[in-house]
Amino acid sequence: MGTQILGLDPGLATLGFGAIAHTPALGGVPSCEPIDYGVIQTPAHTEVGDRLVTIYNDLHEVLTQLKPQLVAIEKFFFYRMGNTILVAQARGVVMLVLAQHHLPYVEFTPAQVKQALTGYGNAEKFEVQQAVARELNLDGIPKPDDAADALALAIAASFQL
Repeated sequence: MGTQILGLDPGLATLGFGAIAHTPALGGVPSCEPIDYGVIQTPAHTEVGDRLVTIYNDLHEVLTQLKPQLVAIEKFFFYRMGNTILVAQARGVVMLVLAQHHLPYVEFTPAQVKQALTGYGNAEKFEVQQAVARELNLDGIPKPDDAADALALAIAASFQL
C-alpha cells in the first residue's frame, strides 16, 4: 500500500502544492506518481490578513480533497529581508492548518531537497525541476515553479520512506 505525500512551498503571494503517491519497493525500485499539483494564489494589493485567510481556507480545501498521509514543507530559512516576515506569516498559517488536520510533516531546507533529487546541494533550480519531471515520468517540467518546488519536497520526503 502506498503513501500519499503532499509537498508545500509556502509563500504569501503564491503557495505551491504538489501531491504524489509513493509506492514502496517490492523487490525493485520504489515509485512515485503525481496526483495533483498547483498553487494557491493571493491577490497583490489585498490586505495581508485577507491574504492569510485565503491561504487558510484554500489549504483546508486542498487537504480535504487530496487526503495526504504525510506533508513535506520547506523549512524556513533567511529570505530577502522585505519578504521574510510575510513568508513566515504564511508558513504559520500552513502549520496551523496542518495541526488542525492532525497531519504529520517533515521539513527540508532547499539544499536538502536539491541534494535528495540531484545529488548536489547547490544544484540549479532547473536541474531540480528536471529531476522532478524524471522521477514522476512527466513529459515536461511542472508549471508554475512553485508547484514544481512543492513536488520536489514531496519526492524528497518519499526517499525517506
